[in-house]
Amino acid sequence: MTLVLWIGILLGGGVLAWIAGARSPRAARWICLLALGLDLCLVADYWISGPGSVAPPADGWMTRFQVSWIPSFGIDFHLGLDGLSLLMVALSLFLGVLAVGCGWKEVQERVGFYHFNLMWVLAGILGVFMALDLFLFYFFWELMVIPMYFLIVIWGHENKTYAALKFFLFTQTGGLLMLLSIIGLAYFHYVQTGVTTFDSIQLMNTTLSLRTALVLMMGFFIAFAVKLPSLPFHTWLPDAHTEAPTAGSVILAGLLLKTGAYGLMRFGVPLFPEAARVFAPAAMAIGAVSIVYGSICAIGQTDLKRLVAYTSVSHLGFVLLGIYAGNRIALQGVVMQMIAHGLSSAGLFILVGLLQERIHTRDIGKMGGFGSIVPKMAAFSLIIAMAGMGFPGMANFLGEMLTLIGSFHVNAVWTIVATAGLITATVYTLLFFQKPFHGPPPASWRFPDLSGREVAILSSLVICLLWLGLYPKAAFDTADPALARLQERAATTTQTAAAEPGK
Repeated sequence: MTLVLWIGILLGGGVLAWIAGARSPRAARWICLLALGLDLCLVADYWISGPGSVAPPADGWMTRFQVSWIPSFGIDFHLGLDGLSLLMVALSLFLGVLAVGCGWKEVQERVGFYHFNLMWVLAGILGVFMALDLFLFYFFWELMVIPMYFLIVIWGHENKTYAALKFFLFTQTGGLLMLLSIIGLAYFHYVQTGVTTFDSIQLMNTTLSLRTALVLMMGFFIAFAVKLPSLPFHTWLPDAHTEAPTAGSVILAGLLLKTGAYGLMRFGVPLFPEAARVFAPAAMAIGAVSIVYGSICAIGQTDLKRLVAYTSVSHLGFVLLGIYAGNRIALQGVVMQMIAHGLSSAGLFILVGLLQERIHTRDIGKMGGFGSIVPKMAAFSLIIAMAGMGFPGMANFLGEMLTLIGSFHVNAVWTIVATAGLITATVYTLLFFQKPFHGPPPASWRFPDLSGREVAILSSLVICLLWLGLYPKAAFDTADPALARLQERAATTTQTAAAEPGK
C-alpha cells in the first residue's frame, strides 16, 4: 500500500486545500506544502531504507501493488516501483514543493482551487510513473491533462484560452491514439491466449507481426512524442509555457514532458522491441533534428519565457536520441538528462516568472542592465543558464555527453548533427543572460532583489544540479537495474547502425 499512499496523500491534500482555501488562502498553501513535504520524506526514507536499497529484487521491481479493479475486462490496479520510476517520483515531489513555493505570492485568486489542480496534476504524474496496467496508465495519463488545462486557462496570461485549448487538443489526440493501440494490443493477446488483460508485463509476451507491431507502436510513439515534445508535435509547447503561471510552467517543463520520455522507456520500446529496432533510425533522426531546430527557434525569440520553452524541444531531443540508441551508456545519459532538464528548466522558468512579476513584461527588448539592480537574481540566472547549456560539472553536461557517446556507436551521422545543438545552446544561453542583465541600468527601473524564500528555492535547484553533475553514482545505481531490463528487452535496437547507409 506504500505506492497507493503516496498518490493518496496528494489527492487528499488537494481536496483539503480546496476546502481550506475558501476561508484562508494561506492555509491552502501550507496544506499543499505539508502534503508534498510528507510525501517527499516518505519517498526519501523508502529510497534509503527500502527493500531495493541493498540489492534489487530478482525481477527488478522494488515493490508492486496489484488488486483487481475491473475484472470483467481484465483491468487491475497495478502499480510498480523500480529505480527509474523511483527517480521520477522523487523529482516530481521535489519540483512540486518548489512549484508551491514559487506561486506563494503570484496566485491571489481562487487559491484553494488553484492548489487543488496543482496537487491533482502531481498525483496523476506519480500514477503515470508507477502504473503497470496499461488501462491504469492511460487513466493517470488523462488525469494529468484536465488539472493542467485549468491551471493554464484560469491563472494564465494574455492568450491563456488559446494556449490551454491547444494543449488540450494535442494531448487528447495523442492520448486517443495510445488508447486505440492499448486496446489493439490487448485484443491480439486475447486472440493468442484467451486471456483478457491490460497488464503490461503479460502483454510483453504477445507475438505480433512486424507490420502490426509498427502500427500499434506508432500509437504509443505519437502520444509520447506529443508530450516530449518532438517535431512535428511540439507546437503546443511554446504557447502553453508562455501563458501558464510560473508553477504551471515548472510542472510542464520539469515533469509533464518527462512522462513522454518515461512512456517510451517503459512501454514504447519494451512492448514492441522488433518494431522499435526498425523505427530507431527515424526516431534518432527526429531527435537530432529536434535538438537543432529547438535551439534555432530559441535564438529567434523576443519573449524570454518563449525562449526558455523552445530550449525544452532541444534538450529533450537528446532523450529521444538516447532511448533509440538503446545501449547502457546512452540510457544512462537519458536518465540524467531527464532529471537535469527537469531541474534546470524549472529554475529558468522560476527566474522568468520572478522577473515578470517585478517588471510586468517578458519582452527581451525592454530589458537590460538589471544585473546591478538585482545581483542575486543575475547570479542565479547565470548559474542555471550555464547548467542548461551543459556546462561541465553540472548534471546537464553529463546527460548530454553520455547520450552522444552512446548514440555515436549506433548512428554516427545523426549524433554529429545533434552536436550542433551544443553550439547553438551557447548562443541562446548568452541571450538569456546578456540581454536582461548586462548593459547600463535603466534609470527609471527599480525593483527588489530575490527574497529569502526565492533564494532558498533557487539554491536547492543549484545544489541538486551540482550534486548530480559531480556525483552521479547514486542516480545511476538506482536506475541501472531498470535500464538493464530495458536494454535486454530492446537489445536488437543497437543493431540498426549496420543497416544504415553512410554509417
